[in-house]
Formats: sequence, C-alpha cells, structure tokens
Amino acid sequence: MTKKSFSEYMHKILEEKKSISLTEMLSEPKTGETLSFSEYVRSQLITESVNTHMTHVEDLVFEQGVDGTRKAINFFRDLRNALNGHVSSHHNITVKWDGAPAVWCGKDPVDGRFFVAKKSIFNKVPKVYKTPEEVKADTSGDLQTKLLLALKYLPEINPRGDIIQGDFMYDKSSLGSEKIDGEDYITFHPNTIVYAVPKNSKLGKRIQRSFIGIVWHTRYTGSSLDNISASFDANINDTLKYSQNVWSEDASFKDVAGTANFTKGEKKEVDNLLSSIGKEFQKMGPNVLNDIHRDNDLLSIVKIYMNARIRDGKRLGSPRQIAKELQEYTRERLQKEVDKVKREDTKIKRIEQMQRVMKYFDTYGSEVSSVFRLVVMLSKLKMIFVEKLNSASSISTFLKTENGYKVTQQEGFVAIDRTKSGAVKLVDRLEFSKANFSKEFLKGWQ
Repeated sequence: MTKKSFSEYMHKILEEKKSISLTEMLSEPKTGETLSFSEYVRSQLITESVNTHMTHVEDLVFEQGVDGTRKAINFFRDLRNALNGHVSSHHNITVKWDGAPAVWCGKDPVDGRFFVAKKSIFNKVPKVYKTPEEVKADTSGDLQTKLLLALKYLPEINPRGDIIQGDFMYDKSSLGSEKIDGEDYITFHPNTIVYAVPKNSKLGKRIQRSFIGIVWHTRYTGSSLDNISASFDANINDTLKYSQNVWSEDASFKDVAGTANFTKGEKKEVDNLLSSIGKEFQKMGPNVLNDIHRDNDLLSIVKIYMNARIRDGKRLGSPRQIAKELQEYTRERLQKEVDKVKREDTKIKRIEQMQRVMKYFDTYGSEVSSVFRLVVMLSKLKMIFVEKLNSASSISTFLKTENGYKVTQQEGFVAIDRTKSGAVKLVDRLEFSKANFSKEFLKGWQ
C-alpha cells in the first residue's frame, strides 16, 4: 500500500467515526511503496512526538517497560508531594484544554518574519503563513478564518516572536450567550467540551471584548523551523503582552478555589496505593515488562486492544481476565491475517510473526496479569489525582445535548517534569472517550 493510499484510507475511517482494528490495517492491499504496520505507526507518531512528547501515564508501562513504570511511580510520588504543599516539587501541572485547531506562532529564526501555522509546521519542509495571501491560498472555511485572525492579532501579544503553540478556543463569531441553571454565561465550544464563564464576571467581560481566545502550552526553540524542539512551559503567558483583542491564557493549573491539597485521609489512600504499586513492581521480572515495548507488533496490539476497551466503555477490571482476553484477541487477530493471505511466502512470514508475538504469552504465562495489575492500580491512582484537580477548576465545563447541558470535567491534566523535560497525560479516558465518540453529545464543529 502506498503511504498516500493508507493515509486516505485512515482519513475515511476517522471521518466516519469508526474504529480500525489491526486486522483491517494489515489486510489492506499492498501495492507500490509498502509500509509494515509498525513502520506506519511510527510514521504517524512523528508529528505527535515532536508536538507533545506526551503519553497517558499508565501507558508508560507498555511503552517503556521497567523504566516507564518507574517513571510513572515517580511522577505520582512527586505530584503527591506537590498537592501536599511541598514547593520543592519537580513537577508542574497544566490543564488540557479541548481547543481546535492547534496553532503555532512566532518569528521565523531565519528571516525574522512573524508567522502562524498549523501542524504542517512539522512537514519535512515546514509550511507556515506569513501573509494573509499565503493563508488564503492554502486554507479555506473556518480554519482560514481563524488563521487570518491569528495572523492579525497575535503579533500584538508576542512582539518578541517566541515560537509557541496553543489551542484556539474561539473567535468572536463563535462566542455564545446561554442561560444554564438560571445563570447567564458566555460560552465557547471549540470541540467536545463547552466552556462557560459568567457573563458579568471580570473574565466574562474580557472575553466579550476580545476577538480571539487561545490557551498556550508549549514553547519551541531552534536555529530554523526544521529543527525546533519543544519544551513544556507552564508560564508562557507571563512573557506575552496584554492586548484587549486577544484573551490569552497559559495552561498552568491554578488552584483558585484553594481545594486541591490532599486531606489526611486522601493522602493516606494515595500512600497506600503507591506502596502496593511499588511492591507489585518489585516482584516482577524485568523482561515481562520490557518485552512488550521491545516488540513493535506486540506493543501495537496491546495499545489497540486497550483503546478498543475504552471506546467500548469498559473500565479496567480483573487483571487476570484482561490478560486472558488480550491473549485470545491477539491469537484470533493474527490467525485471521494468516488465513487471508494466499502467497506461500507471505503466509510463512505471517505465521512467523504470530509465533513470535504469541511466544510472549507462552513465556510469561500468569505473569502477564501482573502487568495489568500495575496498569489497573496506576489508573486508579491517576483518577484520584484527576478528581482532586478537577475540584479546583476555575471555568465551568459542560457537554451539550439536544436537550440542554450536562456538567463534565476538564479534558484532563498534564504533569510536567521540569528536571527532565518530560510530560504525561492524566485523563479520565473512559469519560472523555465516551463524550468524544457518543452521538448524544454535540460537538462544536456540528
């Protein structure tokens, strides 16, 4: 399959809001320049890795094995300290805003001209827009409108020209005025979540005066646009100038309600769970963890299986049952791949692939359930932090239905390690996935 045809196929699947299985991916006809499944996955992750460097904290177990599990534990230990008032914490916490589209701006290091960009800034030859004519020639519709507004107003707040990335939250035409539970709100609905600010509040009045709103979360540095590198900056807005034309905020977590610190009971629960995770981790042999991320095919299957559970609304349950289901799922999917091919040489390769992947389950047997026991406990610990951080939210968040609004949480949070420039996502994946895929909830683009 050519890269172009695979890309077109994936876009079609996504547009139809369908999930795609490993079987469907591998069984597409292969002609011309071919890509293996693992090569395709790596190629599609390049932009995201440059763009975000983030994974869900519990997925570190699969993606980085022993080192990733240790990293996840250390993230939680330090976050526990941060939420107990220890100012020496090495981590910052930022809020994940559900904005669209992602937007970049700054001055080109080579010629010093101000630009705005979308994700094509990470093309092999970076594509950025420095004039309205360039925006109009390459974009259309709502995206064009937003980029033109960004090019017009963002130089006012970023005269230094730092290269920064944020999420576009609204333009003036997309602001709404709603009465929710008897209170008047200014709302913006860029994607799945509806953000609501009391209409007569100081923030509400500022938003009404502005032409665009953007939340910043990443800063980039480099000698040219084709070699910029990302750093998570929780205080980007501190380096920008004020303009009434732009509501500009950074994504740093602000405990405006003063409620984010753990109580003694909550701290004890976190401590006990961290202790259990540590004991489980110490009992495990390193290879039962490391062999997942060392094998791209096995890692891909594990992630597809776990994501499929989330899309189907299944919370993590019995680790033993999950391990058993994964083994059956893997064998069934790979056997279908063997059965589909007719060429003998290809069939032999598929059989060898299946034998190699299934050897993991044969080698470690019941130990595989220990991997998922770690994931289940890390996920439970994550939700304690997510719920605590949500209690201090400063802007109301809702989901829109045909019959009104439903209260929801923020999309999630990001924990940033200042000492190592790493970051992980803390997201209630089941809740947000349900909102994202369910037809019950209206999206901003609808």
